[in-house]
Amino acid sequence: MNREKVLELKELTHIYVNAAGAHLAVNHINLTVNKGEFISLVGPSGCGKTTILNMIAGLISPTYGELSVMGEAITSPSSRLGYMQQQDYLYPWRTILQNVKLGLEIRKEVTDDSDRKIIALLDELGLENAAHKYPHQLSGGMRQRVALARTLITDPDLLLLDEPFSALDLHIKMQLEELVQSTLDRLGKTAILVTHDLAEAVAISDRIVVLGRNPGHIRKIVTIPRELRAAGPIEARKHPEYQRCFDELWHELDEEMEKEGE
Repeated sequence: MNREKVLELKELTHIYVNAAGAHLAVNHINLTVNKGEFISLVGPSGCGKTTILNMIAGLISPTYGELSVMGEAITSPSSRLGYMQQQDYLYPWRTILQNVKLGLEIRKEVTDDSDRKIIALLDELGLENAAHKYPHQLSGGMRQRVALARTLITDPDLLLLDEPFSALDLHIKMQLEELVQSTLDRLGKTAILVTHDLAEAVAISDRIVVLGRNPGHIRKIVTIPRELRAAGPIEARKHPEYQRCFDELWHELDEEMEKEGE
């Protein structure tokens, strides 16, 4: 059965040009992501993870190649995409409800029912009674839940996650991994996560794209066994297949570093 394609990257290449000259950051990236998939990008520093994410987001343009979301070419920031970063970027003078509503306001999509929908989503994300509080009244983990709600409320086709859990304590981080995976699964959402944490990638992903560098390229794509994915991020770490997948990723990155003599 054919699955609906959400994202297609074809020969995606980017060259940075500045006063010092030109630098080939990523070269000939080819990737198709289907509806409902959770994909992680991992690799050593300088392999182009964030460059790829920024091209998908429409923040920078490819030097060569094509990218599309739901068949639509992306050349600038699009309403089809939601972007969640490490920093939550909540406005301190706005309530939590007002912060979540911001994307709807920018798109002029606020309706009489918006507040009810936002409060219902906050409740689903474990933020009961938080709608009328301010960011400084919430913990770091709760603020990231607000950032997730703000990303989801506009109903994007594709979520881009740039290390959103990396600044959190391990216990809170794993709770949020569980929450994000279950929420996206329930909503049928598609996501791409950039992370340096191999353990996180194995626990939360359907497939993991291992990148090499100089220039950035796809070294290998690791498919996570279905039973591991079904276990959920916390239980997955106890599954017998977990260590095998982690070791496979570690081996690929180890070989990449050895290749460069590091």
